[in-house]
Amino acid sequence: MTSNSVAPIAHNIPQPWTPPAPPADRNQLDAEELYSRQEIERLQFERLRWTLHHAYNNVPAYRELYDEHGVHPNDFQKLDDLQLFPYIDKEFLRENYPFKALAVPMDEIRRIHASSGTTGQPTVVAYTENDIEMWASLVARSMRAAGVKAGYKVHNAYGYGLFTGGLGAHYGAERLGCAVVPMSGGQTDKQVQIITDFQPEVILCTPTYLLALADGFAKAGINPRDTSLKVAVLGAEPWTEGMRKEIEELYDLKACDIYGLSELMGPGVAGEAVETQDGCHIWEDHFRPEIIDPISGNVLADGESGELVFTTLTREALPIIRFRTHDLTSLSEGTARPGHRRMNRITGRSDDMIILRGVNIFPTQIEEIALEIETLSPHFTLEITRPHRMDELTIKIERRENATTEAAEAGGRELLAQIKTRIGCSCKIEIAEPNTLARSSGKLRRIYDLREQS
Repeated sequence: MTSNSVAPIAHNIPQPWTPPAPPADRNQLDAEELYSRQEIERLQFERLRWTLHHAYNNVPAYRELYDEHGVHPNDFQKLDDLQLFPYIDKEFLRENYPFKALAVPMDEIRRIHASSGTTGQPTVVAYTENDIEMWASLVARSMRAAGVKAGYKVHNAYGYGLFTGGLGAHYGAERLGCAVVPMSGGQTDKQVQIITDFQPEVILCTPTYLLALADGFAKAGINPRDTSLKVAVLGAEPWTEGMRKEIEELYDLKACDIYGLSELMGPGVAGEAVETQDGCHIWEDHFRPEIIDPISGNVLADGESGELVFTTLTREALPIIRFRTHDLTSLSEGTARPGHRRMNRITGRSDDMIILRGVNIFPTQIEEIALEIETLSPHFTLEITRPHRMDELTIKIERRENATTEAAEAGGRELLAQIKTRIGCSCKIEIAEPNTLARSSGKLRRIYDLREQS
C-alpha cells in the first residue's frame, strides 16, 4: 500500500468531523466551546480512535513505527492509552518529505504549506477541504475569543506564502465576518500609512513587530494610542506579561495571544480570551495536549512544567500523533472556556535554551527582567561567544528614546545584577542607540551563536 492509497476505516469508527455552516450570527460561540470537561474527553476518545486507525491504515511510516513498538490502534481503549504510542517530531516529517506522510490521495489535497527549512529539510503540511474549513473555524474562534467582532477591519501583517500564519489568519478572519487587509510582513512605512488610512480595529502580527510598528508611527509623528486599533492578536513567538503591558499601554488596546504550529495546522490551535487574558485555551475538540518531561519523556500532571506534546483529532490529510513541539509550558484548568484546558505562557523552547556555564537561560527570562527597567527598551539580542575557552553571553539592548545614555547604562548594570540574582549567571551588556538593532517582520531571532567565530 502506498502513502497515497486509502484503506477503509473500520465501520464502527466514523469520520469525526464535518464542517458546519457558518452561523447567521458570526459572533456566536461554537457549541463545542461550551462543552464540559466530560463532554470534551468523550469526544476526544472517539476522535482519537479514528485518528489512530486513519494514520495506521493510510501512512506506511506510522504503521512501521507502531509495528516496531509493538502497538496497534486497537490497543487504544481509554484516553490514557495514548501513552502507549511513540512520540514523533520534525524528523518524522522530514524523513517522509515531501508527501509520504499524507493519509489521503493527492487529488483530495487543496493546500500545501512548508517550513522555511533554515535548520534542515523543510517540513511539508497539506490540507483537504475539510482541513481548511476546520482551520478557518478555529482561527475565527480564537479571534472572537480575543475580542474581534464580525464587521471589524483586520490588518493582517503575518507573512503570506508557504508560512502558515498569513493565509491561516486571513481565512479565519473572513470566516468570522471581517474585512481583511492582506498586508503581509515588512514595509513598515507602508504599514503605518495603510493603518492610518484604512482605520482597522484589529492587527494580526508578532508581538515584536507590533513594537517595531510603534517606532514607525513615531517616525511619522503619530502617537500609536491615536490609531484606530482596538485589538491585537499576537503570536508566532513567545512573549511575556511585561511585553503585553508594554504593548497595551503603547497602543491603548487589548492584546491577546494566539498559538499554533505549522505541523499541527497553523495558527488557531489555541487562543486567549480577552475577558481573562490568562493564557491560551487549547481547542481540545480538535487537539489533545500532553505535557512531558523533555528528558525522560514521562507524561506530567496538569500544573507541572515541561514540553508540550500535541495530537490532532480531526486532521484528514496529515494526522499528527504525539508530536513533540519543544515548547515549554504547563496546563491548567479552563476559565473562560471551562471544558478546554489552558496553556500557561511559553517560557521558551527546549531547543532555544542557552546553557551558560551550567545555567539554563531562556530569552523570555531576560525580556521579563528588562521590561521592569524603565530606561531599557524591549529590543535586544543575545550573542554567545567563546573568546577564552569559556562561553560568554552578551546582551545588546537599546535604550529608550527618553533615557539618557548614562541612565541606560545604569539600567544595564541593574539588568546584569538582576540576571545574576534571579537566573544565576553573569553576562556582559552593550547599550545600543534607539532603532539600531535589527527589527523582524516575522518570527524574531533573539539568539546569535558566534562561538565558531570566536
